[in-house]
Amino acid sequence: MAHSHSHSHRRGADAPKVAVSRGPVTVLLLFLGVCAVAAVVGVVALWPNSGTVSRLQDKAQFAAPGVTFEKARVVKVQDPCPVGAKGETTQSTSCGNLEAVPSSGPEKGTTEVVGVPAAVSTSGLAAGDTVRLMRVPAQAGAPAAYSFDDVVRLRPLWLLGALFVLVVALVARARGLLALVSLAFGGLVLFRFMLPALLSGSDGLAVSLVGSAAIMFVVLYLAHGPSIRTSAALGGTLLGIGITAVVGVVAVHAATLSGSGSEDTALLSAFAGSVSFQGLLTCALVIAGLGVLNDVTITQASSVWELREAGPELSRARLFTGAMRIGRDHIASTIYTIVFAYAGSALAVLLLLSLYDRPVLDLLSTESIAEEIVRILSSGIGLVLAVPVTTAIAALTVTGPTPRTEQ
Repeated sequence: MAHSHSHSHRRGADAPKVAVSRGPVTVLLLFLGVCAVAAVVGVVALWPNSGTVSRLQDKAQFAAPGVTFEKARVVKVQDPCPVGAKGETTQSTSCGNLEAVPSSGPEKGTTEVVGVPAAVSTSGLAAGDTVRLMRVPAQAGAPAAYSFDDVVRLRPLWLLGALFVLVVALVARARGLLALVSLAFGGLVLFRFMLPALLSGSDGLAVSLVGSAAIMFVVLYLAHGPSIRTSAALGGTLLGIGITAVVGVVAVHAATLSGSGSEDTALLSAFAGSVSFQGLLTCALVIAGLGVLNDVTITQASSVWELREAGPELSRARLFTGAMRIGRDHIASTIYTIVFAYAGSALAVLLLLSLYDRPVLDLLSTESIAEEIVRILSSGIGLVLAVPVTTAIAALTVTGPTPRTEQ
């Protein structure tokens, strides 16, 4: 006789009772326990060397000694750059110059006239806006000089963030707020552990696996609640991460990608030469797929639970095939979501490439484009394979078919 106990995957009084199979659940929990221990040991072993990171930060000076950045309030924009009939901006001697009053620094309260790029002057910059000016101190008898650095955009960003939190709280309520807390934890792991560990010279593959596992353990249980259903999704997620990492490593080496195909990585190599850019690329493709991977595994585990509740007489095979029909639809929508998300973020690059008179296949094999293709395809393979893996785990953890009880 199969041993089972009831497990509820929803919160509240309307929680359905779904029986789970004790044997597969025990195996799943043991697997998750081993992964949790490995993640903790990995974090301890790969914890970044603060001294190394500090030396790199001291080396990577953003500006020359003595140069400071001061906030200033725009008083007037002189002769905003006009936009031509076909959209191109025209440039004149005073085009885009602005008058700004620094709110800090030795020249606080004075009016400084600086030039701004044409694209900035035509983006809606107006009196009352806040900008950041770069101040070069006085030297060799010359007075201190100011130049435009950037627009300070914190206020609209904070407002947009507050609106986002409000919408999530109103629509998703407690579950949405827990998801935001999970997101904050993921950011903490990324900035406090993963990035410093990479700067310290740790292996990118190891950092990605350990950091991703740590994030997923907290994110899934916090956002979706501790349950066997969540554990099934977590098991599928961890296996999906492993698949993505293996495919990514093979693809990066097979395509002979150096990981240094952008200006940012070239600049990083000047300050942190100990970083392995192939490992960095592998780490990036694993992190890039975390959110979508989590989405599909939770959906698949939930699908199995709902199907079992609705059809207690269904065999595990029918349970699996039924959930996979849902999973295939989800895969189809997720794949083009990933591709279009990249196309939107890299639209300027794609426009530039469309101007080059070169064969498309030649452009695809360039380092920068090949990196993105490998990133999309590797995370896509891990995502697609995580669907049947998670569905199988969830179908095994619930009990086999039982006769429907007449109400």
